Order: sequence, then structure tokens, then C-alpha cells
Amino acid sequence: MADNRIEKMARVIVEYSLGIKKDDLFVIRGIDETAPLMREVYRQALLRGAHVTLHVGIAGTRELFLTHAKGHQLTHVSPFAKHQMEHMTAYLGLFNQHNPKSLSGIDPKLQVTAQQARRPLIKIFDRREKAGELRWCGTLFPTSAHAQEAEMSLAEYEDFVYGACFADKRDPVGEWRKISREQAKLVRKLAKIKKVRVVTKDTDLTLDVAGRTWVNCDGRHNFPDGEVFTGPVENSAEGHIRYTFPACYGGREVEDIRLEFRKGKVVKATAAKNETYLHRMIEMDPGAKRIGEFAIGTNYGIKRFTKEILFDEKIGGTCHLALGRSIPESGGKNKSVLHWDMICDLRKGSVIYGDGKVIYKNGKFMI
Repeated sequence: MADNRIEKMARVIVEYSLGIKKDDLFVIRGIDETAPLMREVYRQALLRGAHVTLHVGIAGTRELFLTHAKGHQLTHVSPFAKHQMEHMTAYLGLFNQHNPKSLSGIDPKLQVTAQQARRPLIKIFDRREKAGELRWCGTLFPTSAHAQEAEMSLAEYEDFVYGACFADKRDPVGEWRKISREQAKLVRKLAKIKKVRVVTKDTDLTLDVAGRTWVNCDGRHNFPDGEVFTGPVENSAEGHIRYTFPACYGGREVEDIRLEFRKGKVVKATAAKNETYLHRMIEMDPGAKRIGEFAIGTNYGIKRFTKEILFDEKIGGTCHLALGRSIPESGGKNKSVLHWDMICDLRKGSVIYGDGKVIYKNGKFMI
């Protein structure tokens, strides 16, 4: 028997997140295990008159590429991918992996090289999004591999994912519209602040956000969602921060990251696990050592860490800072092929100051 929560999740994505319409050039990318959601999104998009292209990944191919590709293959930019990036009007990416740990044994240098080769595609993506020519959304379908990472049964993980998406509600689109209105009020208040300071255990970090835009993350780009973020002034970060959750990136977990900033740049970086990998990633390019995003999670329906950034960065009562590329709509100007979100728990003994006044305490906004 089909799970009607899949139909509801697809409806939010097609109707609300992406607003699919007639003659949209709509690309859906996922893996074979996400077929139930891709199929339903495909069906609903066709009913709206869109032209839909599916890209379905096969297990093990990314590992094969990074293991066997030569230099000229690692740096190759596919003309087909470039053409698609230039012409699609809507994009849905499912973040699922067959095995989230499949790249753990790959040389980080190869991952960096392959990541850097995507720079031309990222530039096109950013330009077209900023111009309003491209709408996009990223999501995740509950599969056994991700349930295992989250240390849940598949049934438990399905409840977790659909609950975070409000796909278990009668009118999930209405729920997301309500969240959008509530967060819009919060963003208007944050827009008046010029300087933020985050203080908690082993953390005291100050950022300049004057002239930057706070963005209401209400389920349009990430699904599920629940955060507000901005792009700090690139040379403004001063102080230190300790990330209480493991930072997962490229198939590896880096634990107990501590970063020290001077004039916006990481000057010291340590980790209890995979420290060498941390250094390789932040030395990827000049922008990788600067902060591209400062965000506060607002989804209090997500309470536990699952090693999946789509959910973890939204945990109500946390903040996250991304090293690397800024999101254009925030006004951030940092350029990098890296965008690595790292999460700090603020639910106990923590304060965020806005221009010297307490605006957030122990995981809750005070404004």
C-alpha cells in the first residue's frame, strides 16, 4: 500500500517549494532508491505541464570515478551539464547516497580537485538564481542507508523525515505558509542588527552583518527547512568557536572542530578526528577559510542529530556557520567551491548578542 505521505511531500515540493508551471524545464536528480518520491514529483510536474528530465544515480559510480579518473577527467567540465545548467528553469536534488561512508577511503586531494572543477557550473547556478531564472530545492527521501546513519529503524526514520516536512499533516502546504509568515517577522527584526556575538562554552565569536540580508528559509530551497541566515562581512569574524556536533562532509565525519578567526580568516583549526581532512578542505581555495553563512536553526520539530546536514542544521536551538561560498541572496560576497555547514548547540548556557543586547538565549529568540 502506498504511503500517502509521499504524495503530500511531493505536493509541497511541486506546488510550494518550486512552483512548477507549464513549460518549465524541470530537472530531477536522485538515486534509484529514491524512486517513490521522484516518480510522484514527476507525475505531479507533468500534470502541471512541465517538461521533466530525470537523472538517476547508480551505486558506486562516484567512488569509481574518484578512484580511477585521471587528471584530465577529474578537471573536465561536462558540456552537457553546462548546457543543462544554462537552460533548466527548475531543479530538484535529492541528497540521498547509497552508502554515506562510501568515500571515506578516497584521497581528499582527489575530492578537492573534482570539487574545484565544478566552479564554472556553480558560477552559472549562482548567476541564474540571482537573476530569478532558476528555482531550486534540495530534499531527502527516507532510505535504509540514512536510517542506519541516524541510528533508527526505517519506520522510525520515515516518521522523523515526514514529520519534519509536515507531510503527516492534513495541509502541509498551509503549515509551511504559516512558518514563512512567522519567520518573515523575525527576519525584519534581525535586519536592524549590525553586529552579532555568539557566546557559549568554548565559543566567543563576533561577526559584522551590517548591510547584509537575513533570509527566511521557509521550505523553498531546502525541504524540510527552518532557519534564518545571512552572509557576514567577509573580513569581520573575530574570536573562536567549538562545534558540538560532528561536521559531516564528503563521506567523512570530523569531530570536535575548533576554529579561531582573525580578520575574518581561520588562523587555527583543530579536530579530535579527521583533522588532516579538515585542513585539506579549508585549504581548497582562498575563500574556504572564511565564513560564507551564519544561520540559526528554527525547526523545533527536529530535536536529534542524524548526521544529515539537511536536518541537522535546522535543529531548533542551534546555530551553524558555513565555511566557504556565500549564498548570493544574503548579500555575502565570499567565493569558494566549498560550502561546509558546521553546527553549534545553543540550547543550554548560550547567548547571542545583537549590537550588545541579548537577542537569543538558551536556544530561543528573545526579540
